[in-house]
Formats: sequence, C-alpha cells, structure tokens
Amino acid sequence: MSSSLSDRRTDARFRADRNLSARMLSVMVLLAAVYGAAILLMIRFMGRAWPLGLAVVVAFAVFQILTSGKVAMRTMGAREVSAEEEPELHALVDRLCALSGMKKPTIAVAESRIPNACAVGRSKGGATLCVTRSLLDTLDPPELEGVIAHEMAHIEHGDAAVMTVAAFVGVLAGLVARVGLRFIYIGGRARGLWHIIVAAIGLIALATATWFVSLVLTRSLSRYREFAADRSAAQLTGNPSALASALAKVEAKVHGGGGIPQTDLRKAGALNAFYFAPVTSAKTTAHHLLSTHPTTQARLDRLVKMSTEMSKNG
Repeated sequence: MSSSLSDRRTDARFRADRNLSARMLSVMVLLAAVYGAAILLMIRFMGRAWPLGLAVVVAFAVFQILTSGKVAMRTMGAREVSAEEEPELHALVDRLCALSGMKKPTIAVAESRIPNACAVGRSKGGATLCVTRSLLDTLDPPELEGVIAHEMAHIEHGDAAVMTVAAFVGVLAGLVARVGLRFIYIGGRARGLWHIIVAAIGLIALATATWFVSLVLTRSLSRYREFAADRSAAQLTGNPSALASALAKVEAKVHGGGGIPQTDLRKAGALNAFYFAPVTSAKTTAHHLLSTHPTTQARLDRLVKMSTEMSKNG
C-alpha cells in the first residue's frame, strides 16, 4: 500500500482551508460572546449569590475542556492500542503522517459493531484517532486509508480540537440554569416569591436561548468541516473514489440495517458530531439545518466530481 499511496498522492501535505479557519474563529468568538452575555445576565438574576454561582460554572467549564476528549473516548468504549496490537493500522497511520508531515496522534480502537471513526482532543499534539473494529473489518485498505486521512485532516485543520470543546459547550447552558436556579432561590428569599418566579423564568429562557444559539453555530461548523476533511483527504491520497466507496459502505451498514442493534446506535448518537459518518440522519429540511453532517449524497457528489477532475488532470 505504501508505494500505491505515493503514486496516487497529489499533495504532500494537507492543504490549509482558509474558509474553515475563518468559520472556526467566528464560531468560537460568537460562542464566547453568547456565553459572556449569558453569564452577565445570570449574575444579575442571582443577586448577591452570584460569586459562588459563577465560580461553580467556571470550574465546570474548565473541567469539561480538560476532560472532554477522554469523556468522548470512554463513551465510545475505546482504548489505546499499540503497534504490536494493531500493526497494520499503525503502519497506515505512520505512512500518512510521513506523507503529510503530521505528528502521529494516539491510536485507539473501539470494539463496536458500528463501522465508524473519529478524532478528538483539545490540541493537535494531544489528539486521539479512534476507529471501530467494525470499520477495520468492513473496509478494504484503500477505503480505510481514505477514512484515516479524513480524520487526520480534522486534526491538522484544528477543527477536531474546536469541536471537542464546542460540542460540550451546550452542556454549560444546562449547568447555568441549574446552578442559577439554586442560587436565585437562596438569594431571593428575602425579596419574596414573586422575585424568585420572575428570575427563574428569565434564567430558564436565557439558558434555552443560549443552548439553541450554540447548537446552530456548532452544527453549521460541523457540516462544513466534513466537506473540508473529505476534500483534504482526497487531495492527500489522490483517491477520492476510495473515500466515496468507504462512505457509501458505512452509510449502507449503519442506515440500511447491517445487523446493528438499536441500543448501540442510540448510545453512539451522543458522539454523532465526531464521527466520519453520522449514526443518525436528518429526515426533513428543518432537521438538516441542525444536523451534524451534510447529506451523504452531497458528500458523494463532491467526491465524484473531484475524482473526475483528477482523472482529467492526470
């Protein structure tokens, strides 16, 4: 596979995507602004109890950022594997790292019947690339190469780190509501029941609005980053048709039955935004606006177009 990869490559490194970088920056700035405003309003609702409430929220946010990647791996049931345990997988990642000039990520495998892969971590240097056992069993070497390159593109672009943090930001809205309500009650007893009711309604509305805005922003970024990773992986390997084939196989097995228990699919849904292919799909136009991935057909169409263009240029 090593020689074929070298023969097919069209670029020795992952190409920078300025549109993706601009989108990541704008999403993080907007999220920071939204949560900054939410916290300021929470302070207003909570009265004198706000310092303690703010300390709880900040401590939780720091904890989430520091542990989010590990939480994602535990949710998947993944474990780190050595080169002795998975020599072919490590060899493939080593070749792609050498080709792209990337630092090798930690490699993990999840013993799951769902064929999929993901990359998580709050920095490029601390990223983990995880594949499921079913993916290794389902794809042939060129297809697996395309999927691994796709996940490595997420790491190199930096969007794996952004999504690892951003995907857990929505949890903060719920925490703000819970903590705020408790301290509103503590600090508002002297002002009377009416004050507590008004403040509680305002805080719940604030938390809901904050959660929804965060969801729209992160899902929009999530959809675009999938196109960017597909494009970069196809450019690196020079084989967009293999990536398209892998995507079609995973889609068919996940959404066409494939003997995957519904309990496994529901459990995997918690990490839908991280996966190479979604385990839950949008049914309506409204759902597409909040989906974590573009439609599989849209991704396939772009990959087919890339394959045609490469054939003409080659």
